[in-house]
Order: sequence, then C-alpha cells, then structure tokens
Amino acid sequence: MPKVPLLENMAQYIQMPAIPRNPWSLRNAPFAWGSVLIGALMAAMYYRVLVGQVMVWWRDPDYSHGFLVPIFAAYLVWEKRKIILNKRVAPTWTGVPVVALGLVVLLLGTYGASVFLSRASLVILLAGLVLCFCGSQLLKELRFALLVLFLAIPLPSIIFNQITLPLQFLASKLASALLSLFGVPVLLEGNVLELSTMKLEVADACSGIRSLVSLFTLSVFYGYFLEKTFPRRAVLALASIPIAIAANAVRIFGTGLCVQYWDPDKALGFFHEFSGWVMFLVSLGCLFIVHRTMRLFLAHRRQA
Repeated sequence: MPKVPLLENMAQYIQMPAIPRNPWSLRNAPFAWGSVLIGALMAAMYYRVLVGQVMVWWRDPDYSHGFLVPIFAAYLVWEKRKIILNKRVAPTWTGVPVVALGLVVLLLGTYGASVFLSRASLVILLAGLVLCFCGSQLLKELRFALLVLFLAIPLPSIIFNQITLPLQFLASKLASALLSLFGVPVLLEGNVLELSTMKLEVADACSGIRSLVSLFTLSVFYGYFLEKTFPRRAVLALASIPIAIAANAVRIFGTGLCVQYWDPDKALGFFHEFSGWVMFLVSLGCLFIVHRTMRLFLAHRRQA
C-alpha cells in the first residue's frame, strides 16, 4: 500500500519537539558541584570570622538571638525552594563588582582590625555570587534572606556606644519621672538616680540596648510570619523600639521601688536579673497588642 504524503506530514507535526535543557538550571550537576566548590572556598576564607561570630553569640547576652537568625534565613530560602529551583538562571557580569567589593571589605576588616567589616563582607559576597552566577531575578527572591543576616552581626563599637549613652539617659529620665509620680523622692544626675537610701546607677548593661536589639529581631520574625505586606511588617519592627525603651524604664523604676521600700541587695541582685526576663516577655505581649490594634484599625477602615 503506497504511503500517503499527507499522513506523513501530519505525523511530523504530531511529534513533540525535544525541549532544550537549560545548562544553567539549578538542577544541573555541574552547577551543583560548582556551588559546593565555591562554598568550600568561602568556608576556608571565613572560618575564623564565623567561629568568632558564634563565640560572640554564645558569650554576649546582647546578641544571643544571633543563633536564630541563620535558621530563619535558611527557612526563608527553603520556603522559596520551588521558585528558586524553577527560576531561569541568567549569569551576569554585573555581579563581579559586588564580589570584588565583598573581598575588599573582607581585606579592610582583616587588616584594619574591624570585625564588623569582616562579618558584613560575607553577606556582600553572597549577594555578589548570587547575582554573578544566577542573575538579578534570583537575587531579588533571596534579598530578604540576605538582609536578615545583618541582624546577627554585632554593631561596631563606635555605633554601639553612640546608641547606648542616649538610651542610658533616656531610661534614667523616664524611671526618675515614674518614681516621682509614685511619691519616691529622687534626684537625677545624668544616669544616676539618687534615692534616699542609696544611689542607683543606670549602667551600660541597663541601657536597654540588649532588649532593644533582641526585640527588634524577634519583631522582624513575628511580622514575617503573621503579616503579608511590607508596610505592616515595618510598623511592627519600628514599634519594637519604643516598646523596648519603655519596658527598660519600667524595669529600672521597679528596681528603684525595691531599693527604696525593700532590700537594696536583693533589688540589685535577683530582682534586677529576673525582672529583665519578665519585662522582655511583657514587651512581646505589647508587640502582640500593637499588632492586634493595627489589624482592628485596618478592619474598621475597610468597613467604614
């Protein structure tokens, strides 16, 4: 039986064409091995920096929340794994200057004895590598996870001191006002509250910077999980600052009451340490109240 040309042509059209494989796909083995090699080189470069960072988290109560930050950043990446794996990879040379900047910052931090620069250079280098090998679209998907890593890096001493001193004076003023409101005679001299029984100094550790940094970080986590828009998340993060300052002032006020009417040794010992944990939990409760109030206000505006 002779072949019908029309049927042969139809068979050619019915046969599906082969889809070309994207050589830069994240599922590609060479890409994966290249990522492993780059990761090994970065681990060798940043070994001392990372070990020092972990030791700071372990020893410094101001940054003990740092252990949670990499876990949260890893969760952000995991949550977008399907988008990342299916995103078309488009390498670009524009990432090379960012990589170079990260390496320069690392050298400046290493030889300039700036631990902050050494640690911050890792985030810059990661951003540059993602941009260089994966493209701007993938960097856009990962930018929040990269920015979050900065929350785990201790502030430079010069900035830390510039923040701590004003917080000491502000906490002293607020606590002095509360003590006077409750009929406790107090004389404020800088960051020293002079009571009738003894002088109460608001030291660096009592400035509230510890609770402020920790509460701000937790507010970022809280806003991400419970809100979908950036403005609402930003409101929650910014609300943590006055909440932490007010909570620290109340803590100093409570210590002053205990010094005046109870036992100064116990007030400056057990109560002062225990009240720190209590006020931090109270701060979290206040953050929840702010969140609920914001939601009720927005719901009311929609109904109006």
